[in-house]
Amino acid sequence: MNEINLIEVPKWGLSMEEGTITRWLIAEGTRFSKGDPLCEIETSKITNEMEAPFDGVLRRVVAREGETLPVGAPMAVSAREDVPDSEIDAFLSQRVPAVADDSAGAPAHDAPAAEPGPVPPPANPAPTPAPSGSTIVPESLQGPLNGDVFATPRAVRFATEQGIDLAKVPGSGRMGRVSLADVHNAVRDAGGSVAAPPAPRRTVLRSVQDDSTVDATPVARRLAAELKINLHDCRATGSRGRVCVADVREAERKFNPGTSVATPDGRLAEDSGNATPAFEPVPLSSMRKAIGHRLQESKRNSPHFRLSVDLEIDDLLALREQVNATVPAVKLSVNDFVVKACASALRAVPEVNVQFDEGSQAVLQHSAADVAVAVALPSGLITPIVRGADTRSLAEISESVRTLVTKAKAGTLRPEEFQGGTFTVSNLGMYGVRDFDAIINPPQAAILAVGAGEQRAVVRDGQLVARTLVTATLSCDHRVIDGALGATFLQALKRFVESPALMLV
Repeated sequence: MNEINLIEVPKWGLSMEEGTITRWLIAEGTRFSKGDPLCEIETSKITNEMEAPFDGVLRRVVAREGETLPVGAPMAVSAREDVPDSEIDAFLSQRVPAVADDSAGAPAHDAPAAEPGPVPPPANPAPTPAPSGSTIVPESLQGPLNGDVFATPRAVRFATEQGIDLAKVPGSGRMGRVSLADVHNAVRDAGGSVAAPPAPRRTVLRSVQDDSTVDATPVARRLAAELKINLHDCRATGSRGRVCVADVREAERKFNPGTSVATPDGRLAEDSGNATPAFEPVPLSSMRKAIGHRLQESKRNSPHFRLSVDLEIDDLLALREQVNATVPAVKLSVNDFVVKACASALRAVPEVNVQFDEGSQAVLQHSAADVAVAVALPSGLITPIVRGADTRSLAEISESVRTLVTKAKAGTLRPEEFQGGTFTVSNLGMYGVRDFDAIINPPQAAILAVGAGEQRAVVRDGQLVARTLVTATLSCDHRVIDGALGATFLQALKRFVESPALMLV
């Protein structure tokens, strides 16, 4: 058999479990080189272009735009132009059983049509109106297929099915190659129409490997066996990471979208008929699922406690105003000072710059203060990281934060830019929130929640004076950070914030 290669969903980061193909950047039949962008994939955190892992020709797109597939699932097939479609079909049937099963009821790709048998005429034949949105080829384009025309396989296939002479279609590809889009455009330009492509079909691949070692509750395992659900296809949300009944039900819903879903008490949802629904279910985005899973895990596994402190920031505001007024290229924000102060405090109290490693039951103390900054996006939260913030100047931190936030909002962060931080700052001061506490961003051990700066009455030397205060709350993982240690960190943080000149030296 000729060399045929699968193109699979890549794994961008440890937390990536699945990806949604949002857009193919090349068409079937296109030759590509290693490193060329093939498609855009949306993960729970980012949308990035996937680069070709090798040289090849895109012969078959398996994953349509809009489909969500697990990491490692086949997306497309690469092979030379002279490899017959039948070999690619055979190759796919061995590696993508779900796709083969789904297409069992439909004609195989490029398979010869069965000879029609004699069909008795209907008793009362009636003219059938042409379906709306059907393909209509003008006479000016009709004709036998010209085999000398340089065209993509999809263009040739469509032209063969519709009786189009490709010699009458101008090609826009390299060396005048005719693509399927060229054929569609030619049909429309000549006054015809092209049927809309079928809606993207979500292809959910089923695991086939042995699931006997998957940690699951006995009831969940029994239910999975009854429903023929492989436990590898279930997202484990039960206690201690076990697959529970709800996980099996969710997998059933994923594989059979039309089936009824059991309510938490075990009853099946009733058909509402024509009644107006009281609510409209909105599917969770990949990012929202990831946030829910990670923070639920953090809340469940990390014993949180919280410490709050008021920080006087009048001197910080004065220094910020002076720097911004005298250095035109620098525009520091209060949050830039907070990030720098946290990094300096982490250097002063390195016992807080840690994480708890479940596997080795050990405390991992980091040498660098990589401070993550929570950024709110329409689809959720992401925490890009200022690497080595303890060794950077305020201006460098400000520039880094600005760049990271811009990339986060554009969805162009690279995995290494938001994975692996050692501490997180979450600031809701711009929303007027006075104080709040945050859930630890795992596997980190602490997070600082920063409220709004506001003038409050403070007693100084027996006199009531107005001072600008910010309330900061430190959430700690009690497995590795005790109360006294957390308080020591806040003392250091308070010292840097209230004496901001210390952050300049």
